[in-house]
This record gives sequence, structure tokens and C-alpha cells, in this order.
Amino acid sequence: MADTVREIERKYEGHGAKRARLPDLSRVAATVTDQGTQKLDAVYYDTEDRRLADAHITLRRRTGGKDAGWHLKLPVGPGVRDEIRAPLSPAVPRELTDLVRSRIRHAELAPVVRIVSRRTVRLLLDDDGTLLAEASEDAVTADRLTRDGRSARWTEVEVELGEGTDPAFLDTVERRLRKAGLRPSKAPSKLARALAETDPAPPKAVRKRAVRKGPERLTAGDHVLAYAREQTDALLALDPAVRGRAEDSVHQMRVATRRLRSAFRTYGEVLDRKVTDPVGAELKWLAAELGVDRDREVLAERLADRLAEVAGTLVLGPVAARLRVAAAGRRKGSRKRLAALLDSDRYLTLLDTLDALLADPPLRPAAARPPREVLAAAVLRDYGRLASRVEHALATGPGPERDTVLHDARKAAKRARYAAEAAQPALGKPAKRFAAHMKSVQTLLGDHQDSVMARAALRTLAAQAHAAGESTFTLGLLYGREERRAAADERELPELWRKASRERHREALLR
Repeated sequence: MADTVREIERKYEGHGAKRARLPDLSRVAATVTDQGTQKLDAVYYDTEDRRLADAHITLRRRTGGKDAGWHLKLPVGPGVRDEIRAPLSPAVPRELTDLVRSRIRHAELAPVVRIVSRRTVRLLLDDDGTLLAEASEDAVTADRLTRDGRSARWTEVEVELGEGTDPAFLDTVERRLRKAGLRPSKAPSKLARALAETDPAPPKAVRKRAVRKGPERLTAGDHVLAYAREQTDALLALDPAVRGRAEDSVHQMRVATRRLRSAFRTYGEVLDRKVTDPVGAELKWLAAELGVDRDREVLAERLADRLAEVAGTLVLGPVAARLRVAAAGRRKGSRKRLAALLDSDRYLTLLDTLDALLADPPLRPAAARPPREVLAAAVLRDYGRLASRVEHALATGPGPERDTVLHDARKAAKRARYAAEAAQPALGKPAKRFAAHMKSVQTLLGDHQDSVMARAALRTLAAQAHAAGESTFTLGLLYGREERRAAADERELPELWRKASRERHREALLR
């Protein structure tokens, strides 16, 4: 069974050829204890084309030290990684391979680099003996395990924050290290430095400087592609979190999928829809599959919250137990289905297709035009679709037909919001404000749709309770409250739409 540890650390090196050494740290901690020297021997695995390294992911098998075993490190932020650990075994554990499946797809993992460190460790403790940080001095030897690989040697200092310690403590330690002549490492990790210094074909000393475009020179195509890459990167980064059942990860992955599909549809003048529509259809499939889990999560939380609002004297029968059983049954089935989804050939092929599309984008003539005129026009087209649907909903009488029309308006509001968010780097604050207005409409209509779904679930639960001879009073009470909430949303919509649809919000996008 794998365990996950949040790792917050910083690495330092000496100036020039100067060896990196740990200075006296007694001024930054109440107690400094010397733990001696240990040998750590790690073999790092990757694909032949280094897909894990490109994503700043490390996978290693390490012996020696207190945490010998398999370690998978996934980036969280600058200097922060989640380390998933598994016991020692001859081959890469399946549970770790699954967590990098979205990166490696069908490629094989193989040993790439061996790094041996002779580590001298000191523990920094507070007055109560609580660990503040672990500081180490590493003498490192790295050997490339692929053909014609080279070797490299260096020393570095590493400071890893103790669990529960304020991250600001690392700043205190860093000031002491800088006074001692150390500086933050240029390489983000030992593996990154090892790959660079043991490359069998090192880069030439003289390179052409890359030409960078200023913000004013970026085209509409540059902006749309940057947004598409951002959402694709989010999709890939969220895959391990979804597999690991991290909170809200399914929802966030679904959002990235929808944003990407929405961008393809909204910016059809930039990216050829003859190419992107088939990809969008696969993204719609993925969002729908993810939505089964997300919708069930939202429904279960909503019903539980609504029941908690009911006075105890009005709760008749085992209502809470029935809700828990229904939610647990849904979770059990959805987890198996979700795991199969993320390992499916269809999903992995979609990821390959996205990579290929971004590597060779199907740009149309409008992609070369200035971003403001192209992106603003696209946002306003999506707004026009939303306006038509809201007006239709307001003209439709209460009932199932209005529920359907309001749901369609919700989807249009979401697309208009995503369009404005994608255009924000080019259009600035007007796009940000416009997106906020669209989000307010989406949120209200989303609550209305959640109420529609909750009432359908309550009808099913009431039928089951009645068949079991239980009281359905409380379920009926919850149904009535959901009806009133939906009616309140419908009454609020005209005024909210009046504010969100003001002409000045749209005019600002064109200035």
C-alpha cells in the first residue's frame, strides 16, 4: 500500500567550484543534532523520451536511509511535491505506474540514471524537541544508465521542512546559508541536474537566443493555443489526483475538459473546427464520464445538507441511513468505473490526440490577426447565444419545459464565462469582469438545476422507502423545500440577468 507525504524543501549549491557544506545552524534552532552519514542509492525510471522528467515528475527505487522503497514525486508548487511511497520490489509497483499513466501512456518505464549520495544529516529542533527541519549535506555521484551516458559529481545542501512547521522557517535557514556562501540551486532536483550533466550529447556552448514576443506582438492564435495548452496541462496534472481520489479532483478535471472543449468551439475562427470537432466530441465523452461521479457527489452532499437543516422532530424513519447507503453504493461503483476509464485506450488515445493537435495546430487565417478584435468577437457571439436562451426561459411558463430551457441557458452561461476567461490575458480587466457576471448567472442556474436533480432523487428514494414500509414524510418535506428553492431562483433570475447583461459590459470588451 502506498503512502503519501507532502515534501517542502529547498536545495543549495556552492559558488563556482566551491563545495557546498552545511554551516553552523545553532542560531536558527534551539537544538541541532547530528545524525551521522548514510549512503542513499537510487535508480530513477523514465520513458525513453523522458516524459516524466519533462513534467517535473520523478520515479525512483532507493535503498538506504529511513525511507527505502519506491518513491514517486509529483509537483504541487515551487519547492513543494507530494511523495507517494511504496515498499521495495524488483519492478515498478503497479499503483505507481497507474499514477503516471497519463504521462507515459503505452510507453515502457526503464532505468535512466543512478544517483548515489553520501548524506550527512542534521535535525533542527525547537525548545520542545519538535522537528523544525532536516538539513543535509550530500556528496552526489550520478551515472547515466543509457548508452554512451556520462557521469557527474557535485555537492549540495538540502533543507526539508518538518511536518507542521511554518514554511517561513525555511527563509530563516536560507539567510544563514547565504551568509555561509551558499545559493539556491539552479536545478530543481537531483534528477534534473543529473540528466543535464550526464547527457551523452551535451548541448553546444553557443546557442541562438530564442526570440520572445512581447504581449503586444502576440496573435489571436498565440492566446488561444496558450489557453488550450494550459487546460491540457491541467488535465494531465489532475489525472494522478483523480486516481488517488483527492478531494474535488474529479470536478477540477471535468472543468479542465469542458474549458478545453469550449475553447475549441468558441474560437473556431482561430482553430479549424474540422479538426477540433472530433477532439471536442471525445472531450464531451470524457466530461460526461467524469460527470457521473461529480453529479453524484454534488447530489449526495446537497441531500445531506438539506436533511441537516430539518428539525429532529420532523425526521421520521431512517432517512439519514437511506441517504448514506445510496451515496456509498454510488461511490463504490463509480470508483471502479473511474479507474477503468482512466486506463482505457479511448482516454489514452484522446491524450495522444491533444498532444498532436497542440504540436501541429490547425490554424486558420484569423489566428494571425490581433487578439482583441478576434477574441472579443468570439466572446460576444457566445453571449448572444446565452441572451437568446435566457429570454426564451423567461418567456416559458413554470414546469418541466422551463427546467429544460433553464438548463440549456446554464450551459450557455458557462460557455460565455469560459470564453471570457480564455480571452482575459488579451482583453484584461473587462474580460475578467464580464466572466464574473457570466459566472453569477451560471451559479444561479446551476443551483436551479441541482434542485431539479435533487427532486428526482427524492422521488426515487420515497418510492423505495414506501416499498419498504417506511415513512416518506421527511422525504416529501425535503422535496417541497427544493421546489420552493427552485421557485426562488426563477424569481431572482430577471433582476440578475438585467445586471449581467448591461451593454456597457460588452462595450468594454471592444475598447
